[in-house]
Amino acid sequence: MLQIPGYEGGPLVARSDYLDDPLFWPVHLGACLRGEDAQRAAFGADWDAAMELYRMLSADHEWPVFSVPLRSGHTIYVVYRNLDGDHGVDYLIHHRAWPEAETLAADDGHFMGPGTAWPELLSVARQPAPGGLDDSDARLLLLFPTLGDATLPDDAAVPLTAALAARTLIEEPAEVASMLLENQGQWEPAHWTSADGVRINDGGHSYRNPGNAFALPQDRLLEISKALNDL
Repeated sequence: MLQIPGYEGGPLVARSDYLDDPLFWPVHLGACLRGEDAQRAAFGADWDAAMELYRMLSADHEWPVFSVPLRSGHTIYVVYRNLDGDHGVDYLIHHRAWPEAETLAADDGHFMGPGTAWPELLSVARQPAPGGLDDSDARLLLLFPTLGDATLPDDAAVPLTAALAARTLIEEPAEVASMLLENQGQWEPAHWTSADGVRINDGGHSYRNPGNAFALPQDRLLEISKALNDL
């Protein structure tokens, strides 16, 4: 059975097969699809099937895990935390030299994040990944819920639209891409800055804001910045 150092709970089960189901993606992005219009545009007539898939993903007999390896040797783990009374999706990062994984973001009722800036999300999506998930569209959509960036470029919808068109059956991917970028994660979009190789933000719920008492230590912030930005 899969284990992630320092992460408690499970059973953790690698379920990359879910990524081939076009309905997985709107279900996974559900927290970023707020409002009836967004739900209708993303799910269309497939609402019932999507809810059945959500029940499968949330079943307590297994916690689905998806792995996104980085060129630096780090791995981002996306874990469906199917704990009774505390369901959510945890986004963790780990390196074999670390004693335990660190949390980038948590998508749940007590959300924590953001975990990535837009340039980092693109960087991670486009990094080659020998032996792991190497589809850039899947990587972009899988990690999109970690995003929180108040200064998106004008063309941000282009790669997101392309990913939705490639991996889903959504009829108007450009419309859904715009909705996703407008909402992003559950937190307020953060402002990111870089200094001495460390990218940080001003989010009140982010582990990457040194001003927060629960922020990651400086050495971790530096290493994570380098890994996500492929430096």
